[in-house]
Amino acid sequence: MAPQYAQSLRFRLLPLLFFLQTGFIVVFRYVEIEQNVQTKQHAFTNYYAEFQDVHVMVILGFGFLATFLVRYSFSGAGFTLLVAAMAVQWAVILNGVESMYHRRKIGINMRSLVVAEMCTASSLVAIGAVLGKTNPVHLLLIALLEISGFVLNGWLLQTFLKVQFLNTIMLLHIFGAFFGLMLSWVLYRQGSEQQHEKEKIDRKTGLFSVMGTLFLWMFWPSFNSVLVEVDHLDRGRNLRAVYSTYLALAVSAVTAAGFSVLTSPQGKLNLFHIQRCTFAGGVAIGVAMSAVHLPWVAMAIGFAAALISTLGSRYIKPLMLFAFECHDTCGVLSVHGLPGILGWMVQLLLQIADSDDLTTAVRFAVFHICTLLITLSLSMILGLITGFLLKCDFWRPPQNKKCFDDQAFWEFPHLAGKR
Repeated sequence: MAPQYAQSLRFRLLPLLFFLQTGFIVVFRYVEIEQNVQTKQHAFTNYYAEFQDVHVMVILGFGFLATFLVRYSFSGAGFTLLVAAMAVQWAVILNGVESMYHRRKIGINMRSLVVAEMCTASSLVAIGAVLGKTNPVHLLLIALLEISGFVLNGWLLQTFLKVQFLNTIMLLHIFGAFFGLMLSWVLYRQGSEQQHEKEKIDRKTGLFSVMGTLFLWMFWPSFNSVLVEVDHLDRGRNLRAVYSTYLALAVSAVTAAGFSVLTSPQGKLNLFHIQRCTFAGGVAIGVAMSAVHLPWVAMAIGFAAALISTLGSRYIKPLMLFAFECHDTCGVLSVHGLPGILGWMVQLLLQIADSDDLTTAVRFAVFHICTLLITLSLSMILGLITGFLLKCDFWRPPQNKKCFDDQAFWEFPHLAGKR
């Protein structure tokens, strides 16, 4: 007999969706499409192809990647689409607040859509830490609050530390990972030390999840390079970002496979490592990109990122669970957080090495360290606040036995007929 699962979502999810979508439609009354006759075709040509690549990464890449759990594939893909569709609208609004203040209108163009997609990616990184242990209402609230914090973080860094926009947006991996880590700590469930019976991979869901990895791996160079020209008009910088990202990804894929075999007690490949650690190099090079000018440096970053990510997935993830009660479902700390911090450190060292004098180097180091401290502090504080907010019974979190299971949220007529 099929188990009795959670009650209808009609009185929880439906009101929230209608309230948010109605509110967004009202706000978008003040949104106008920017159409500068002289630059319209140039902007479209430059951004539309890259926008498609980023869009594929967010929807197909993260969507398929979230299907790895044996009984949570419907929710992994479906909720990713739902959250992304809502989060992009919210990100467009938040990124247009300054324009709204000065012009009474929010401008929308290809670039603003790309930025909104990147903000959405940050929220999906955070959601990965609590995947399978929340309901769709939780996920929507997490996305809205995480994007709000990420946009606020970017504004603070650009306003007070004069950090370039490209460098602030690429902190999405660090911000999302530590936001999600704090969520997983607050929403920790007793008994999580023992792996949940449904928290596992089978052949079918593992294959679909690897498809997500392939989409992310293929389009990551566009993800890292699409906004380079915002700060640097030299086209060569854009191409260098593509080359560096591809080389870092190639090396990280090889390194992740090697260290997966090395750390395996049976000396075999681990599917989780192939799914996630193979693009750690893309994460690290994205953060360090503005300071990387040589191919071998990009390849070295890819090697170090994959090494840290693979070892972190093998050893740090269980340590975080047993020592700090952080049940990180997708290992976002090892896949996004640690490689992101590695990229930050590489950027610091390379910029200091390229500095002409000691004063400039010290000044950059202080500002760069403050950038990381502000990002970590804000992400962790907002993650804690969001976690305590979602811990209220008002949101009706799923019971332990209903975690990692699609039947709590989706129709299964063939099972209903057997009751």
